[in-house]
Amino acid sequence: MDLEEEAYNIIKKHKEGVFQNVIWKELDIDSRKCSRIIKKLQDRDLIIREVAVSNGARTYLLKAKEEAKEKYDLLLSGEMFSACTSCTGDCQPEYCGRLSEWIGNLMLEEAEGSKETEDADEIEDIEDAEDVEDIDDI
Repeated sequence: MDLEEEAYNIIKKHKEGVFQNVIWKELDIDSRKCSRIIKKLQDRDLIIREVAVSNGARTYLLKAKEEAKEKYDLLLSGEMFSACTSCTGDCQPEYCGRLSEWIGNLMLEEAEGSKETEDADEIEDIEDAEDVEDIDDI
């Protein structure tokens, strides 16, 4: 991993931001090299750099920019686009078959997601029980 990636990962890890002087200390580099790295991250539009004061010294507060999310994600259910987005019919939502199918697909996805979470919890419980058995054997 190169220094730019390491610096960016440190910045992303701190949701409220991190002072630039912390970055160069963590990476064990001088402040000039750190400034060049930060400039490259800014040029790539990955971070925001704000003037700040830390322990009475002027520094910069660095924050990772939020990754843009696709705006149409909420209209998708799996591969199925919301029935209403392209609808030209004059219908009532309560009686629309296409909308009902789309909502059913959403419910199916949610149920599958819940099942995966339950399965993961069951596996954890089994592993915990095995750990307890191993301790009892000692």
